[in-house]
Amino acid sequence: MSAQTVINTLADAARLAGRTLSTATAAHRREALHVIAQAIEARSAEILTANEKDMQAGRASGLNSSLLDRLLLTPERIKGIAGGARQVSELEDPLGKTLRKSTLPNGIELEQISVPFGVIGMVYEARPNVTVDAAVILLMSGNAALLRGSSSAAHSNEILVRVMRDALATTSISPDVIQLVPSEDRDTVKALLNARGKVDLVIPRGSAALIRMVVDESSVPTIETGAGVCHVYIDEFADLTKAVPIIINSKVQRPSVCNAA
Repeated sequence: MSAQTVINTLADAARLAGRTLSTATAAHRREALHVIAQAIEARSAEILTANEKDMQAGRASGLNSSLLDRLLLTPERIKGIAGGARQVSELEDPLGKTLRKSTLPNGIELEQISVPFGVIGMVYEARPNVTVDAAVILLMSGNAALLRGSSSAAHSNEILVRVMRDALATTSISPDVIQLVPSEDRDTVKALLNARGKVDLVIPRGSAALIRMVVDESSVPTIETGAGVCHVYIDEFADLTKAVPIIINSKVQRPSVCNAA
């Protein structure tokens, strides 16, 4: 089966399952995220076992310490992932909001109302937490997810998606709204970027090179994200007793991630 056929099949399944998101209320979506968070915590041991396989492969292939740290999952990090899902569930519902309205001279009233995009592809690198971050944000906003992570995190991503899909199976939302794109074949990225008509939007998250590749090669609309290299500026009137701890935290909390200062 070609990479394009794989992507088209996954996208079709996600779009069909997306109907269960269309009929889900904000309360249903929030509950689904809570169920996912509980499942991630409950199956922490399975997740850690899968992650250790990725870590062993990463060490054997010579991944540097920074990339290994991004790849690593610990009990504390898994709790953080679950906590992030709960935080997303507490956000204001983004759907059904009137963004602007006007009345034409002929009396016709126009309204712009927020709705889901549909099927969104996420392309990202070796941080398995992004698998859950992306999925829950897309679910909360009513979108189906095609998740294409790095092959170096294949075992971790596979178990995380399985846990989330198993959790959704206990709700009114179809598990097929979350699809894991195979990462062992590099052609699946290009296929995802060219699945116009099947995929409504692609969002890259990772290095500057990854983001540039997606933006340059995609025939599907994309949202270009930042690539890190973050700075902290201290205003001359800043309270240094507050600023110094912020500066330290912005770098030393986890130096390996792209949004560290």
